[in-house]
Amino acid sequence: MRLSRYFLPTLKEAPSDAQIVSHQLMLRAGMIKQEAAGIYAWLPLGLRVLNRIEQIVREEQERAGAVELLMPTLQLADLWRESGRYDAYGPEMLRITDRHERELLYGPTNEEMITDIFRGFVKSYKSLPLNLFHIQWKFRDERRPRFGVMRGREFLMKDAYSFDIDEASARKAYNRMFVAYLNTFARMGLKAVPMRADTGPIGGDLSHEFIVLADTGESQVFCDRKLVEMPAPGRDVDWDDLQAIVDERISMYAATEEMHDAGQFETQTVEADRLTARGIEVGHIFYFGTKYSVPMKARVAGPDGKDTEVHMGSYGVGVSRLLGAIIEASHDDSGIIWPDSVAPFDVVVINLRANDEAVCAACEEAVAKLEALGKDVLYDDTDERPGGKFATADLIGIPWQLTIGPKGLADGVVELKRRATGEKLSVPLDEALAKVRG
Repeated sequence: MRLSRYFLPTLKEAPSDAQIVSHQLMLRAGMIKQEAAGIYAWLPLGLRVLNRIEQIVREEQERAGAVELLMPTLQLADLWRESGRYDAYGPEMLRITDRHERELLYGPTNEEMITDIFRGFVKSYKSLPLNLFHIQWKFRDERRPRFGVMRGREFLMKDAYSFDIDEASARKAYNRMFVAYLNTFARMGLKAVPMRADTGPIGGDLSHEFIVLADTGESQVFCDRKLVEMPAPGRDVDWDDLQAIVDERISMYAATEEMHDAGQFETQTVEADRLTARGIEVGHIFYFGTKYSVPMKARVAGPDGKDTEVHMGSYGVGVSRLLGAIIEASHDDSGIIWPDSVAPFDVVVINLRANDEAVCAACEEAVAKLEALGKDVLYDDTDERPGGKFATADLIGIPWQLTIGPKGLADGVVELKRRATGEKLSVPLDEALAKVRG
């Protein structure tokens, strides 16, 4: 992609109302544009990152056995009346009446609709276990939307819903999502800690939030330091028996401010391992048993032929919120530092003299070879001054910067910079390509 033909409206300064680093850098890097309070247009650079995050989430859900579908954004109010949540949900729900006076709502979550889909098609325990997920835009009318995409009113979310014949099976489904989430966030370069959490309006008696530690986190968290240092379980696990992995983590103290017990923290965690920090919620999982299946009559015939209400859970990941969380956890004074797995491009090739035929030819060769290696390349072929090009490259955070200019070309070298470390090498092009290939 040539930068001269790309749409990248960067800003030298962040707007004064952008309070946290991620909001400031997303605006400055030309990733988003605010259209209304808590509602953003996703510009090309931001959309590329959003798509890469979404794909990681999708892959890890499918690896854990979940099946993707897509539900509509508008839902019938009557479905929510069946569950009893329509009047209880509060002003965060956007309620709509269409031209035929039918009451609708813009879905803040999908427990009711997925239960309706399930009860319409699944009649026997032989179709269980079942986990269905989708990735969809949602709307919650926050009283005070702020912090950019971290607390917007419109947001992209992955929500999954599990259906099982009994509590024991449902807890196995819960464990699969627990482990899938640890793997998901690790692939994005994040250390996410599972913490005991309040079930809130979703309901149920078992719930964990997944928290990324960051100085600008929205709430205070308390945990055993060993949880932060523990690696993700990885792909090679027995998906039918994950209890030991889950137990190892939940045996250590970890709680959000709302659930914190100071006495238990002190007795359960040695002083050297007591960590108090700020955190950002990036995922939330719930087991809520028959909370929805009983009022909505979501039943299947059991092994004895008798109808029984299914046990359910729901599992959310804030896909658009993750962009903000990653930036909060990975930036410096110059801009964003994207982990390789979610970066909008893998490499930016910087042409230091766009009117020099030899330099342009060398840049074109580098771009072609990088693309042949399967790399996504942004080619800065603009006539901007070198200082401006370097500032833009650092701001947008692409992992590798490959710079070609007349002096280096005369010496037979290019400059390769690793954005995360700042390390620079002057090496022949083929050596730089080998380094990028890894």
